[in-house]
Formats: sequence, structure tokens, C-alpha cells
Amino acid sequence: MPAPHPHRTLELPAETYRDLVNAVVDYAIFMLDPEGHVVSWNLGAERINGYSREEILGQHFSVFFTPEAQAAGIPEKALAKALREGRHQDEGWRLRKDGTPFWALTALDAVRDERGELIGLAKITRDMTEQRLAQQALRDSERNFRLLVDGVTDYAIYRLDTEGRISSWNSGAERIKGYRADEVIGAHFSLFFAPEDRAADVPGRALRAALEQGRFSAEGWRVRKNGERFWASVVVDPLRDEAGRHIGFAKVTRDVTERRLAEERLEQARQQLLQSQKLEALGQFTGGLAHDFNNLLTIIRGAADLARRLTEDPRLLRQIESIGQAAERGGDITRQLLTFARRQPLKAQVIDPGEALRSCLPLLKQSLPRTVTLALQVPDDLPLIEVDPVQLELALLNLTLNARDAVGDPGRLTLDAESCTLSGAPDGLMGRFVAIRLEDNGKGMSEEIRARVFEPFFTTKAFGKGSGLGLSQVHGFARQSGGTVTLDSQPDQGTTVTLYLPVHDASTTADETTGRNKRVLLLEDDRNVAEVAQGMLEAMGYDVLVAHEPDEALNVMDRVARIDLLFSDVVMPGGISGLELANRLRERMPELPVLLTTGYSEVAQGSNYPLLPKPYTYESLARAIEALV
Repeated sequence: MPAPHPHRTLELPAETYRDLVNAVVDYAIFMLDPEGHVVSWNLGAERINGYSREEILGQHFSVFFTPEAQAAGIPEKALAKALREGRHQDEGWRLRKDGTPFWALTALDAVRDERGELIGLAKITRDMTEQRLAQQALRDSERNFRLLVDGVTDYAIYRLDTEGRISSWNSGAERIKGYRADEVIGAHFSLFFAPEDRAADVPGRALRAALEQGRFSAEGWRVRKNGERFWASVVVDPLRDEAGRHIGFAKVTRDVTERRLAEERLEQARQQLLQSQKLEALGQFTGGLAHDFNNLLTIIRGAADLARRLTEDPRLLRQIESIGQAAERGGDITRQLLTFARRQPLKAQVIDPGEALRSCLPLLKQSLPRTVTLALQVPDDLPLIEVDPVQLELALLNLTLNARDAVGDPGRLTLDAESCTLSGAPDGLMGRFVAIRLEDNGKGMSEEIRARVFEPFFTTKAFGKGSGLGLSQVHGFARQSGGTVTLDSQPDQGTTVTLYLPVHDASTTADETTGRNKRVLLLEDDRNVAEVAQGMLEAMGYDVLVAHEPDEALNVMDRVARIDLLFSDVVMPGGISGLELANRLRERMPELPVLLTTGYSEVAQGSNYPLLPKPYTYESLARAIEALV
């Protein structure tokens, strides 16, 4: 088939053009005369505007405009521009016949004949209401989303470009990080990272991980504008367009510093609880061990005292003296164990802590080499405390000796004290306390060593250089006195040990019991100890009635006419304790003198009965009984 001639055009009848225009139903296509009156009307115009051909022909096209547009002269301006420039395009609200508005996209073109004479204007209108509403809904959605994002103040929500530069910024980001939008837009988000993280390329690795894995989330330290660090929970998501191309990142940051601090406090409390439970279990073990050991030492020391009275052989007397000295050294060890276990009977007195520290300062200095100095800083207005002054002095001496071994040459120790009020920490203590601190400039301790320093027999010294009981005595003394002890130390940064001792309550008083001893009821469950104690008492000239169980002691009381003294161990295997027996006998005989002894229990603390610690000697037992006469 031959190709058409390039200059040949197809001439169609006018009726064909009219039919073609009239068949278009998606566009309103009609003619206006030069004054703007409708002179033609297609089916699309009828469908869109709602007027039939008969209704609209001859009317001015301004009938399609809203009253506001008519009042503003919009139709006349559009007509004038089309006549002046040949074309006018516009979009805006128009009205159908029934008064409903629709969004119209319009074009108005001047139409001229072959001679160039104006014969009218061609008007084309398209109904774009659905598109307009969809665009408006999209804009409203985007606006609402921007308002939503900007209204979030607990989260920093912002956008990064593909290189990590900031391209949007919400109010939460300003609140959390401290920067205004005009200060950070265009800056790289690594601005918020700590120097060490920037040096390790943490920001870059975060973006790469987000791209490779589809999301990156982590927690770490971030930096505010003022340089303050905060613990942040961050999420980075890659952003892609409809074609899947990477166009940037969405970054969400939350300040979770308070949560982290709470978790740290919870972990510290958990560790303190575990340590407390560990020390409590060790205390029970060492307390029981010391109790049994004290019974053995009482037998050894008592038997030695009795044997000394039965011989004059110098060699035998020297051996007996060695036995007594060994028993005394063993007693020192058990007393330290009992102090740790908080079962060592304390002889509490109301003392001035400042005076006590000043009086023991010479002793503490004597324990130090000349290359180590000890400075005392004590105010004059410290409140009184109620403690065993001997145990306090021993605790300070143990702390000083421990610090002496930790400092270098020259070494520096500082001993100070202050009044403080505690409200739950450390160890749940509340109320007024005197804090006694010993600080050294020594080599400090690692975390592993700090966790064990108060355990009995734990030591970092060479074999034979230390018993490992010094700090355990300090711990037990502080807890048994109603306080506690803390230790703060870092490697190469020295150590500070703080004793918290409760302030004396002036409203409390102590009672004293007096009496005279002739016939003694001895209650002791250990038969070997009972035999030695009976021998001592009889050697002193007392009539001794022996019972090994509380019920047996009660039966003895029922059989005899009188008892002048009850000498009883506190702890009994099952049934009632020696303390409870003493209370029962006091109900029968209110004036009955009572002397308790123990190598284990602290249940006698706070009672009105004198207490003789095990292992006791012949002389100490005699003095205790004489004090009741």
C-alpha cells in the first residue's frame, strides 16, 4: 500500500467534527461568544455541569463559578486574558446545576477564522475532584504526620540523607539533644556520638548495618549540645521510594538514662544482697565453728588451770603454761571469728567518737613505719555513739594495718569522721550515724578482690603474712553494733573504708543485777565442758549442781531448797535456751543471780544478765562470780 503524500491532509465534514466533540463525555467542550455566552454544548459538558443543551445555551459562562468567584470578577478576568493573550488556563472550584461544587481544570482559547477574525472562545473543562480530594487527603495526611512527629517530645525522630546528613528535625530531637533545627539541618548525625565512638566509626557502621539488615538498633552513650552524655536507645531504618531506590534513613532516638541508672541501681542492690547472703552464710558457718572450738578451748584452758594447782614440778608447770597460752591465742582467733559472725558478746559503752579516735591515734601511728604518715581530722561536735570501745579500737587497728600493707613509700593515710543521716543506703540503714573513714593512697583493689575482702581467711598477702581475719572483724563489729562498713577502691587510686556507727539514743538505759553465790546450778550441754567448769567452781569452794538440759535444771530446782547462782550456757540443743531458762527461774526467784556464758550465740545481747565469753579461765570465771556478790 503506497504511503500518503506528506503534504496531503484529510478533509472531514463539519458534521464529523461536531459528532466527534459531542461524543467526548470526560471533558466539557463548548464554545462561547466573545462576550462569554454559551453557544455550543457537548455531552461531556452536560454530564459534568449538569445542564442540558436547551438550559444552558445563551447563558453567560459565569454561571459555573461560585458566588465568591463571581463577586471577585474571576470569570471576566479569565475572558479578558484569553482575548488578550489567546489562552487562559485555570483550576478551581466550579458549581454544577444542582449547586454541588467540583474541582475543575479549565482551558479557555480564543478561536479565529481564516481571516484572523475572532469568532468566539473554546472552553474545555475536566472534573478533577477525585484527584483533588486524593491530593488534599495526601497533603492532610502528610501535614498530620508532620504534626504528629513534631508533637512527639519523648523521642528524637528525624531523617537522614543517604550520606547520614540530617534533613529533618522534630521537637523531641531538640528537647533530647539540645539543638535547634537550624543548627543541625545539613550536619552529619555523627555529631551526637562520643569522640571514642566517632573514632571507632560507630555511626558509619550503624548506617551500613541498617542497609544490609533492613534495620539497626542499639543502645549507647550519646552527647547533647552542652556536652552532657546520656544513654540512648536508637533505631535506624533505611528509606526507599516506590521504585525501591535508597533515598535516606529514618532515625529514632530515646533517652533511657533513667532506666539505665535504675537498672544499675537494681544490679548493685542485687550484688549487695548476694554479698550480704554470702557473708551471712559464712557468718553462720564461722559462728558454729567458733562455738565448737570455744568449747574445746574452755576444756583445754580449764584443765590447764586445774592442773597448775595440782603440781609444783617446774617443767610440768612450763608445759601447762604453754597449753594455756596456746588456748589464749586460739581464743583470740575465735573472738575474731565471732565478731565477723556478729556473735561475739560486745561490752557496749556510750563514748565520744572524737575522743576515742584521738586516744587511739598514738597506737595506730606506732603500727606504721616512719615512711607512712597518718593524719587525723575530727570535728569537736560529733554526737555520742554506743559501741564496744575495745572492739572499735581493734577495728581501727585492723584497718590501719591493712592500709599500711597497701601503700607505697612514702604512704599517706587520713582518718576522719563526720555526722551523717542515712535513708536506706547503704545496707538499708536509716537514721543518724557517725561515719569514720580511713583513706589511703595505696595501690587500690580490683573488683574481684573488693567483692571478697570482708570474708574470713581471705587475704592477698603471702602465706604466713596475714590471717585474713582483720577486715572480717571490722565487718562483724560494724554490723553487730547496728551499723555497717563500706569499701571504695579502684586500682592505682587508693582505698577508702567507711565505718557507719549509730548515734547513741539517750533514752535507753541499762540494768545491773547483783547477788551472792554459794550454791551454783551449772547448766552445760557439753559434758566435758561441764566437768571442767564444775572442777573450777568446786575449787573456788562452791557447791555445784550440774544439769545438761534445761528440763533437768528445772527438775533440780524443784528438788533443792535454794539456789544462789545460775551459771548457764546460752545455746542448748533443741528445747529452750539458757536465756529462756534464766527468765523462767527469775519468775520463781526474782532475786536469783544469773551468769550466762557462750561461745556462739548473740541472743543474750540486750538482756539484763552478765555474760562470760568462752573460752573462759579460772580467773575470769572467779571475777565474773565475784561481781555478782
